[in-house]
Amino acid sequence: MDSFDANAVAPARETDPEPEPARDAAEERLRAVLEAIVYVTDEPLTPAQIAAALGEPQDRIERLLRSLVEEYDKPHHGLAVRLIAGGYKMTTKPEHHEAVRAFVKNLKPPLKLSMAALETLALIAYKQPITAPEIMAIRGVQGAGVLKTLLDRKLITTAGRKNVVGRPILYKTTKEFLVQFGLKDLSELPTLKEFEELRRMALEDDGPSSAQPETGSAPGEAPP
Repeated sequence: MDSFDANAVAPARETDPEPEPARDAAEERLRAVLEAIVYVTDEPLTPAQIAAALGEPQDRIERLLRSLVEEYDKPHHGLAVRLIAGGYKMTTKPEHHEAVRAFVKNLKPPLKLSMAALETLALIAYKQPITAPEIMAIRGVQGAGVLKTLLDRKLITTAGRKNVVGRPILYKTTKEFLVQFGLKDLSELPTLKEFEELRRMALEDDGPSSAQPETGSAPGEAPP
């Protein structure tokens, strides 16, 4: 008679329990927070700094940072999380440097408008279509130079002529205006109070040197 093999009927060893979904979610959320922190900071951050700020164990932070390094090391990411001088920092990958440099060279300069240009643009945005004489009547100064600047920046365009004596040119805002100010359409125009804040910041940036007189006629119109 065959000998009895106790191992043959021994119950299978229990495997380690599956991690709880709630714990997985908390881990993923913390990893996402670390990703955001590494992205927004200019200087490399050490795991100890991050752990102290977040109130988390340092070994947990180190483990999740290593997982971020591994994830961003994959070829479909253009960025990398690197350990630099004892801290973690997000950078572009070296193999993409030339493409990024070429792109940056072709970027438009940031939009910067004088207070006078912002005032005129606000008038056109809220009262369009509007003529240069109507703008002048509200602002109290000639604004041909400002209108030319806004036309050159493609923030405004012509919209025909008003059917009154002299048939002055009408002006309206453009799609570029919506793009520059991050608007879906004109219904999302900022409030007058927000425009006042833009004017205040423009005045602070420009200083006295930008306060030049606005003279001349609007484009396409006879001088007074």
